[in-house]
Amino acid sequence: MTGFDPRITPARPDLAAAHLRGRIAADRYAAPTRMRVAAPLLDMFAGPDGSGALTTQLLHGEAVDLYAADPGSGMAWVQNAADGYVGYVAGAGLAPDEAGPDDDPAPEFLVTGRGTQLYAAPGLKQVPCGALPWLARVRVAEERDGYARLGCGRWCPRPLLGRAAPGDFVAVAERLVGVPYLWGGRSQAGLDCSALVQLALAATGVAAPRDSDQQQALGAPADGACRRGDLLFWRGHVAIVAAPDTLLHANAHHMAVAIEPLRPALARIAATDTGPVTAARRLA
Repeated sequence: MTGFDPRITPARPDLAAAHLRGRIAADRYAAPTRMRVAAPLLDMFAGPDGSGALTTQLLHGEAVDLYAADPGSGMAWVQNAADGYVGYVAGAGLAPDEAGPDDDPAPEFLVTGRGTQLYAAPGLKQVPCGALPWLARVRVAEERDGYARLGCGRWCPRPLLGRAAPGDFVAVAERLVGVPYLWGGRSQAGLDCSALVQLALAATGVAAPRDSDQQQALGAPADGACRRGDLLFWRGHVAIVAAPDTLLHANAHHMAVAIEPLRPALARIAATDTGPVTAARRLA
């Protein structure tokens, strides 16, 4: 697989995506089956047994391409259609998509609140029977009394649903200050540095890759003094410039999304094995 990024290439020695035939050697090739994430949040791992470090998480309603399922382990080998990430997830967390891969209308709404409770019926005093994370994708089947019945049959408050809209992605990220740091995490319950960037941009309608090294292709080189919205990169890390003298990032030093003075943060990070800033990108 020389020249291919294994994180976003659906190929392993025994199986590869049909579109990779002639480019990557495998025992066999297969076209995917389009699925949707049915679980609120679905952990993805690099290994087929679901062990080891969390690589990323998939959000409810995201489309995935299913290449293989192991009935014995219950694990499924999939590729996230949104950012291309490939790995193993619990197959029970997937459901068939209502549309095929050639007719793929995204679910019409996003959970735009900081997550939402789910209820068996509309009503403020209903006992919650589940929850969905921020930016989960949902379809609305019915609206009643300020609540929306989702495609899954559960209800949630209608004001917590909306659509991605152009805006200040830094302001979106600032609302996540204090969220715990989680390697591989991708929700308001816990996220890592690149997920903070990816999700904040997604909320404003901008698609971004999953990992910090991939995000270095965003925008253009940032020349001169730092501006709000610039992205600063170190080895294995990305941070957002919230103001010329302020840094915003999910980081292991605070084990949370934190805002801190720019220069002391740069000095501290440069003194670690992460090293000095390697790139600065300006998105607009």
